Amino acid sequence: MSRKTPATTAMDRAKKPYELLEYQYDPDASSIGLHAAQSMGLPPSLVFKTLMTTAGDEALIAVVPSDHELNLKALAHAAGKKSVAMMKIPDAERLSGYKVGGVSPLGQKKRLRTFFDASALTLPFIVVNGGQRGLQIKATAADLIEATGAMVADIATQ
Repeated sequence: MSRKTPATTAMDRAKKPYELLEYQYDPDASSIGLHAAQSMGLPPSLVFKTLMTTAGDEALIAVVPSDHELNLKALAHAAGKKSVAMMKIPDAERLSGYKVGGVSPLGQKKRLRTFFDASALTLPFIVVNGGQRGLQIKATAADLIEATGAMVADIATQ
């Protein structure tokens, strides 16, 4: 597995410290985020999933804890949009440059508006996808938010 991805390059360019974590990716897992957390021995609330969404003609990135669901209405409100829908997998892969299971909020082909759930700021660190299936980036939420240019909002529900 290559440890150099567009996501790690983005963290390097932003001069933000991070740690790489690896786990055995299971394409058949019912929840990739929960499987990743369990495989790495971390609480699911620390492992965040990256979700690609659409709001009209704008693509948005939502980053929420793996043990929560994205609240589409809350994301729409935070983005100033009427509604938001989940993006189709082929569109998400094409637009992000990553395969599902390896989608990172960092280093995407095109910089998209990104929203982190506010719970991230209450944690000592969070883990996001490192741009490859089975590769994760561990860093402070503040550093990840700064590296992605993200906004913070209450966008997750249990």
